[in-house]
Formats: sequence, structure tokens, C-alpha cells
Amino acid sequence: METTDLQSFLDSKVIQYNQPDFIKNDPVSIPHLFTKKQDIEIMGFWAATLAWGQRVTIINKCKELISLMDGAPYDFIINHEEPDLKKLLHFKHRTFNDIDTLYFIAFFRWHYEHFDSLEDAFIPTSTVVLSDSEEPAHQPIDGHLSVESALNHFRKYFFSLPDFPHRTKKHVSSPSQKSTCKRLNMFLRWMVRRDDCGVDFGIWNKLKPADLIMPCDLHVDRVARKLKLITRKQTDWQTAVELTERLREFDPADPVKYDFALFGLGIEEKF
Repeated sequence: METTDLQSFLDSKVIQYNQPDFIKNDPVSIPHLFTKKQDIEIMGFWAATLAWGQRVTIINKCKELISLMDGAPYDFIINHEEPDLKKLLHFKHRTFNDIDTLYFIAFFRWHYEHFDSLEDAFIPTSTVVLSDSEEPAHQPIDGHLSVESALNHFRKYFFSLPDFPHRTKKHVSSPSQKSTCKRLNMFLRWMVRRDDCGVDFGIWNKLKPADLIMPCDLHVDRVARKLKLITRKQTDWQTAVELTERLREFDPADPVKYDFALFGLGIEEKF
């Protein structure tokens, strides 16, 4: 397919799939249950983290988690007392279990006691990796921040609380591990991309849509290779970067909008 034809084809698929009817069966529907910014961030992050397996199961498990937090995740995380955590001890989705759940809650509580938005957790100039005695450092945000740097910082920051469970580290990836970081890139897409189509939220401003990296899941990877958008043999962080660079040729300001096209082609049309 010629480049101009491919761009036109993918643009048409973005229009087809970047709309609310497509999200009712997608994990992004979970943060859409809320209007408070912190609830959107918390459940967006959790929905992205749990996004493997059947989409129906992912959505049901997220709704179960919301119910366990009394329908108000942010309020529960900030105001819970120790006995309130007992009902979470049986929560499980695949390899994500109660130990992971309790650490996520501990991290969110600590972070939101110091910052208004989860976006700050991705900004190295807003937060520092902590020792037992350190407080977060507020510093001016200068210069350009790459998503690669943001994700590498986030993982270090996320696991900087004392006595974090080592097993939980498998649920938060980073480019330094050569991971595609599919779930985190998907979460960033939800929070950062902005348009008037009603799918992504666009509630963050420090990271820019132009800098986002494609969430490279199995469907996207397969379709992109079929369309010759990926040449790299293995699937890792550099693969996600390669795909994003190709898509920037079509739209430098918003390359990740093509996630809708590639994912829709893969999961809905079995392209």
C-alpha cells in the first residue's frame, strides 16, 4: 500500500473507532465512570494495569475493585482506616493479588497527600525517588521531557516507598527493562490525548500528545507488521518507538491517535 493510501486508510479507521460506541467494551470505559480528576487517574491507572485477558473480565474486575472501595476510589484511598482494607484481601485478577492491591493503595495515598495529580509522579522535576526520610521535591519543570524518561522515573518513584513488595514490580514496567510498556503507554494516552471525540480525557498538560508512544499490544503489533509499519523482529521498547516514528510521519502532533485504527482493525476486523 502506498504511503498516502495507507495514511488515508488509517485516518478513516481513526474516525471509525475513536468514538464513544467503541469504548463500552474497552477498559477505558472504567475511568469514564467518574468525573473527579483523581478518580479518573486512579481507576484509569488500575484499569490499564489489569488490562490483560478478556476485556469483559477486565471491566468486571475493575468494577469489583471500585465496589470494594465504596464506589469512590480517591476518597477511600485518602480516608480509609486499617480495618477498611480487610475486604480487599481477596481481590485478584490473574497474577495481580491482594499484596499488589494494598501496595497500590499505599502508594496512591502517599502520593495524593503530597500532590494533586498523578501526572506529577511521571515528572522527574516534580518528584524525587525517596528514601525513608526524604520529602518530595517541588522544582520548576524546564526543558523537554521524553516519555521514555517519564516512564523510567515513574517506576523508580512508584517503588520508592519503604518495604515495597518485590512481587509487585512485575506489574509496572519501564523502557529500561526493554518492555513495550503497553499498559502505561495506554494509560498516558488516556490522560494526555485531547480531542472532542469523548474517548481520551486530555486532563494532563505537562506531557504532550506529540511525545506519546504507541501502546504496542498483540493486536497493534500484528496489524502494524502486516502494514509494514514495523521492521524490527522482536517486540520491545524500540519496536514501540519505531512504530510511533512511522506514525509521526502521518501526524506529528498526535501519532498515537492511530492506536484506535490499528487496535480496531485487529480486534474488531481481525485484519
